[in-house]
Amino acid sequence: MEEFEARRKYEFKKQLEALKGKRGRGTELISLYIPHDKQLSDVTSQLREEYGQASNIKSRLTRTNVLSALDSLLSRLRYMREVPENGIVIFTGAVDIGADKTDMQTVIIEPPEPLRLYKYHCDSTFFLEPLEEMLTDKKTFGLIVLDRREATIGILQGTRIEPLRHLTSAVPGKQRKGGQSSRRFQQLRLIAIHDFYTRIGERANEVFLPIDRRDLEGIIIGGHSPTKEEFMEGKYLHHEMMQKILGLVDTSYTDESGLYELVENAGDLLEGLDIVREKEYMQRFMKELVKDKGKVSYGIDQVRKNLEMGAVEILLLSEGLRKVRLSAVCPSCGHKERLVVARRPDEEIDPIVCRNCGETVNIEEVVDVVEELSEIADQMDTNVVFISTDFEEGSQLLNAFGGVAGILRYYTGI
Repeated sequence: MEEFEARRKYEFKKQLEALKGKRGRGTELISLYIPHDKQLSDVTSQLREEYGQASNIKSRLTRTNVLSALDSLLSRLRYMREVPENGIVIFTGAVDIGADKTDMQTVIIEPPEPLRLYKYHCDSTFFLEPLEEMLTDKKTFGLIVLDRREATIGILQGTRIEPLRHLTSAVPGKQRKGGQSSRRFQQLRLIAIHDFYTRIGERANEVFLPIDRRDLEGIIIGGHSPTKEEFMEGKYLHHEMMQKILGLVDTSYTDESGLYELVENAGDLLEGLDIVREKEYMQRFMKELVKDKGKVSYGIDQVRKNLEMGAVEILLLSEGLRKVRLSAVCPSCGHKERLVVARRPDEEIDPIVCRNCGETVNIEEVVDVVEELSEIADQMDTNVVFISTDFEEGSQLLNAFGGVAGILRYYTGI
């Protein structure tokens, strides 16, 4: 189920990327959001009203394109008996495809979460914000790392760690200056520490209190001992936030890197989260990688070979991977070629020249690399894991290993 949801999220994200790249020449692209409880008859009535208003558009080309898009919407709604449980979103309009040409396109999406709004939107781009919000993991953890010199406050949302506040203190060192009594110096130092903890609490409250209580899963505090213990015991956070504290974790750093260390060291408190699960897979991959005969493989071609042998236990795919495999043949010399090229969902493939004769080749097949490898994995009973690029190891998978890696069942040498 977890694997299915991750794959569905990847496909949904790719759909939105493709839609984001589409442009109309005027306000010709229509986005229609219909929640489950909306009566289709009411939607149809509004579209007919919009049709009447669009008939008055001065530009003949814009008028024609908008009316065509509305005709397309009305015809689709005519055959729809009921709105799906999560609602439905229809994008339609004359998309600019270059060379002074447009193409009437329609994309229908059943969102992964229930729609809360009904909206008709006409613009030169598609209205995507409500769907993009669904990609954001609502579960949020508050993060604080501190010592007596500095503190950093941030949040963990999904697999993304976001630093939000950084504070430095005016707490004097342990060595007193000349002319001050030891007792007086200690009193001033304790006051400065208290003032600094108070400032940390105030800034943390500013960050955490606005977060919906249902979404704020908890707060984790990190740093050296006894600083973090003093901060918690002093109850410097708002009383509602005090109840959200999950635990204290030792960290060596208290700057931005300390937040990443905090998440790294808080595995027990964050058990089951995507970032922890994905980090574990990547750490396992890295450990095998440094061995003489490590049971790992990376790179599209090498991993495909191991997949086809049934040697891959876990297939690691970067969420940022956007590549396709092309099968092409030259019409002049007959040379056949298979190659992998980077392509985002909204991009056209540039013309490819035959390396034998220099003629432009005919592309016969375009296969998405992620879909192809996932299908082979399914046939071989291989677990597929999508890895986010929001953390260091996940970014390494995409940039250093081509976005594809495999943890093997046995060493193959490939």
